[in-house]
Amino acid sequence: MLSQVLNNRTFTFENSLDFARQQDQADELHRYRDQFLYPTQKNGTPYIYFCGNSLGLQPKITKDFIDSELEAWQKLAVEGHFVGKRPWIPYHEYLAEPMAKVVGAKPSEVVVMNTLTVNLHLMMVSFYQPTQERHKILIEADAFSSDQFGVVSQIKFHGYDPETSLIALKPRAGEATLRQEDIDDIIEKEGNQIALILFGNPNYYTGQVFDLQRITELGHQKGCYVGFDCAHGAGNIPLNLHDSGADFAIWCTYKYMNAGPGSMSGCFVHERHNYDLELPRFTGWWGHNKAERFNMRDDFDPIPGAEGWQLSNTPILSMAAIRASLQLFDEVSMEQLRAKSLKLTGFLEYLIHEIGDERIEIITPSSPDERGCQLSIQVRGADKRLFDSMMEMGVIGDWREPNVIRLAPTPFYNSFEEVFRCAEVLRESLLKGEK
Repeated sequence: MLSQVLNNRTFTFENSLDFARQQDQADELHRYRDQFLYPTQKNGTPYIYFCGNSLGLQPKITKDFIDSELEAWQKLAVEGHFVGKRPWIPYHEYLAEPMAKVVGAKPSEVVVMNTLTVNLHLMMVSFYQPTQERHKILIEADAFSSDQFGVVSQIKFHGYDPETSLIALKPRAGEATLRQEDIDDIIEKEGNQIALILFGNPNYYTGQVFDLQRITELGHQKGCYVGFDCAHGAGNIPLNLHDSGADFAIWCTYKYMNAGPGSMSGCFVHERHNYDLELPRFTGWWGHNKAERFNMRDDFDPIPGAEGWQLSNTPILSMAAIRASLQLFDEVSMEQLRAKSLKLTGFLEYLIHEIGDERIEIITPSSPDERGCQLSIQVRGADKRLFDSMMEMGVIGDWREPNVIRLAPTPFYNSFEEVFRCAEVLRESLLKGEK
């Protein structure tokens, strides 16, 4: 038995199936499990799915939302842009308010467009403006590869050398995550030469959550632009993007947002940039003044707000899946999801420690304030066979080289009983590996 303080409340965990089932009975979100579709094993039993940090499960309503647009296409063809239940011309506008609630922004600061890395490059066109005096980009050393590739290519595109223009901040020797004081120190030391600070929040590998507001304030004090890749944050943790003061953020919608493989990306641009016509950007007709968009011969007149960064008209079928997911997020607040997430993840952490295997190290921060619903587990001496064994026993997690299993008990559709059974599978797989 163990007591933990989560969200200013004390919870007591017990290592028993009965305890897990009691928690499920008391869970106000437990009923939402029935609104998702689960992959099944060969015997027809649903997998324990702890991989929402890579691809969220499909909401049952998604098919109806997509079918509705297919029917509109069938019956209306091109006129579907202008008439019908949900005309396609303003379709992205239907997503702005519910998406803004998820990420803690104003609707005018949010738009769904393109895919994640495309949006990252579009944001860097605007917010990475290197000069001889200020040309560096600060990222985490183990940032997701798209971020690393993106910033390196932008540095080279502007004629600079990543060897001198990229600061990849590493944890201290023997540690897996970054300390806030080390982030503070590098911004203080290098800030006058840093053009852009870009952190993943949370970090995809360790699950570490960063203090967006603190990093933004420190960066702005030094004259840096500050942005965040929230691919693993949207739908996972309260991001409060507007209040953070960040210049921009991007995120995908296929992880915790449950909008389907390769689904479109969300983009945040702080409202203080709404009318900054001097800010460089790549432009397209969908970001142009809506009243004159079809005139075709006018000079570019950007829509104020994040919409002004749009390039092309919207992929309706992908947006229909996002709209389906956002309907669920409109019913359940991020505060409710976060409250359950703290308990689920705290329970999993407790049970992993209860296994008592000294080879296990959880590299995700132990402080609930510094993580979302993902725990990244290193097992000394283990390889992918441990992960494969867990798959064979009915748990879908995520393997990351060289030796990390990421487990994400997602509050929308995972249960306390699944957390208990996942820990049992991990324990049995470790024992099997010893034989």
